[in-house]
Order: sequence, then C-alpha cells, then structure tokens
Amino acid sequence: MSIGTQVTVLRSESMSVAHVRSEHAVKKESIAIPNSDSFSTIVQLRPFKEHRLWRNGRLVHDGSHAQGALSITHLAEDWRCEHRSAFDNIRFTIDRKVLSDFLLDNGKASPPDLKCEPGQIDPVMYHLGQALLPALANPENADKLYVDHILLAFQAHLVSRYGGVDLTPARHGLSRRQLAAATAYLAEHASRKISTAEVASICDLSTSHFIRAFKKSTGRTPHRWLTEYRIQKAQDLLLSETPIAEIAVSCGFTDQSHLTHVFSSICRVSPAVWRRMQRK
Repeated sequence: MSIGTQVTVLRSESMSVAHVRSEHAVKKESIAIPNSDSFSTIVQLRPFKEHRLWRNGRLVHDGSHAQGALSITHLAEDWRCEHRSAFDNIRFTIDRKVLSDFLLDNGKASPPDLKCEPGQIDPVMYHLGQALLPALANPENADKLYVDHILLAFQAHLVSRYGGVDLTPARHGLSRRQLAAATAYLAEHASRKISTAEVASICDLSTSHFIRAFKKSTGRTPHRWLTEYRIQKAQDLLLSETPIAEIAVSCGFTDQSHLTHVFSSICRVSPAVWRRMQRK
C-alpha cells in the first residue's frame, strides 16, 4: 500500500475483510493487484473522486465512485489500480473454493460468474461493511460469532444478487440433540471468544447450515443467543457485590465499557443503574 494509506484487516476461517483508507491523493504509477483464484468485492464508504483501473492491460475505469458503490473483480485476471484522490472503502476477499463450498452446502452448483454493473450502488453491502467497522477497529478482540454471521450474510447476498443464485431458507431446524448440544456448548464457553465453526462441528454441520438451522429452531442467530445468555449471566452477578469490571470479563465481554454498551442496548439501562434498581 502507498505511504499514508491506513489498513486494518480482519481474517476469518473463510475469508478476509480489510478497511482501507487514505486522506491524501496518491498520484504515482499504477499498483498491480496480486493474482489468486479469489473474488474481491469493494464497497465505498464515502465518495471516491478519482480512480483508474486496468483489467488485463486495458483501462476499464477512469473516474469516480459514489458512496455505496460496489465493484467485484476476479483476481485470477491481471488488475492494476491508481488511487488519485482520498478514499475509504471495505474490501471483502473470498476464495473461489470457499464460495463453491457455501453453494454446495445450500444445494447449489459451483458459483457462476459474478456480474456487477460499473458504479452499482448496493445499500446491503454498504451496511454490511458498516456493521464490520467496530470489529475492524479492534480485530484482536472481535466477536467471532458476530463476524461469522455478517460474513455469511455477505456470501448469501453476493451469490444471490450478483450470481443469480436462488437461496431458499432452511426447511428444518436442529434436532433436539443438536440444539441441546449447541446451547450447552455456547453456555459452557460463554466467557471466551467462540467461532461458529467450532459450535457447528458439535452438530456435525457446516457453518452456514448450522446458523440457518439454529435460527430456525430458536428464532435467534447463535451470536444473538449467546449475547442474551451473557447479559442474563451478568444480571445474575450484578445481584452480588462483584465489581462490574470483573463481571464483564467473566461473562465474555472485552471490558466494562463493552458490557455497558451491549447491556444498555438490550436492557435500556446501564449495568450500574440496573444494579441500583434491583436494590430498591
């Protein structure tokens, strides 16, 4: 990346997401994009006034991108770019095999060509990118279940909107055994970061199938279920004299501030206020 460009990267078991931004124009020789059998999806978080893009040696774009504009490139081809103004975007990179496995898990064939009109505005991709900004600001402490859920939504939208694939909702939820095993595992490991893949393996299911079946059974995503469980656990501990900072860590939150933010969004009051209310 060029001098002055800020990059933060979030990696999951299936793909990577990068927040790339620069406050300055970079007028220099074009930059070659490394080849791989992957798809790169870039969504602009703010207007990008001047940008050039070459595909296999041919200039295919020389102009601007609006906020929310999307571009999809197959990195097996030769791409070069030149950033000629300040920019701010989110870049999703997913291997073709990962996308193929996602489709096979949903009973579909290998992925078709992804087609995206130049300058396509996509509010869904824009908001998915926005939803990942807190995780990208602190990748080491990102909630794995939350990130997995957003990335699954990204894959589903990508293949349905730009690949023409019809994805139908899961017909069946988890069996009683699977649901009991999954919720017991989530509860037992609530104090640490949990990935969707490890819970899905308990049920002998793929990640995407597990998330859809879990939501069918509970009405909640695994991330939402675990969040509510952690808040309930925090409420139980708030009835004691345990310091709120200790409660936060023991319930799987990064720190007291993180607990306060999530607790307040669900309970409409902060943990400290909730504790005082219970003592009246």
